[in-house]
Amino acid sequence: MKDQLGRNLQYNGIPGRIVSIVPSQTELLYDLGLDAEVVGITKFCVHPDVWFRQKRRIGGTKNVDTGLILSLKPDIIFANKEENTKQDIEILQASCNVWVSDIHNFRDALRMIGDFGTITGRIEKSKQIVQQLEVDKEHFLSRDRRQKSALYLIWKGPYMSAGRDTFIHDMMQTAGFNNVETRSRYPVIQEDEIRALSPELVLLSSEPFPFRQKHMDELQILLPQATIILVDGELFSWYGSRLLRSFDYFSALHEQIL
Repeated sequence: MKDQLGRNLQYNGIPGRIVSIVPSQTELLYDLGLDAEVVGITKFCVHPDVWFRQKRRIGGTKNVDTGLILSLKPDIIFANKEENTKQDIEILQASCNVWVSDIHNFRDALRMIGDFGTITGRIEKSKQIVQQLEVDKEHFLSRDRRQKSALYLIWKGPYMSAGRDTFIHDMMQTAGFNNVETRSRYPVIQEDEIRALSPELVLLSSEPFPFRQKHMDELQILLPQATIILVDGELFSWYGSRLLRSFDYFSALHEQIL
């Protein structure tokens, strides 16, 4: 099979030992029913809680313990281009199959979920998840809602926003929030730039920066006419089976800002 970087990988049957170094993909493996097969996860793989407490942790997403991972003798490692470092992936792939995802939009996420099902022998379960997500999205989009301009912030000190060519941007657009950030990736944004963009909404993500009420108050002074909301970052940025919760959450957000 090819991974999402277009690299060919060879598999000798269904993998019996799996390491995941991406939190959203770890949760997907759990929902595919791969409890016995998953032997290692990162310290940020907080879902499901039972795995977070019981599975072997192999470091963070940006600084995995490559020696520890290889000592677990995995048949395959599931990684991501953005969340993991190129150096770590190159070290690991010298000794093991490393399947790397590259997620820019909802369709990429669905392809990843389907590929995970094929690789791990959970084809029917992965199809069920994909089909449910397609139904959820269609149902959400069938409702008539006014689009609102929005700025999505992921960091403070300095402020950083979610720009174009990101999964968050695609989910914002799907959710009915028109992203006012026109730059790509995750640019630093100054207060005068925020003021000039004048979004109707500012969405403060729960991760990776822990925005709180005091940050909302600071931005409200900067943008007195805007609505400032704390949002669940996982439901905008996790591209695995957690997406099954996203569209109900987006509906609730629209109710909140009416």
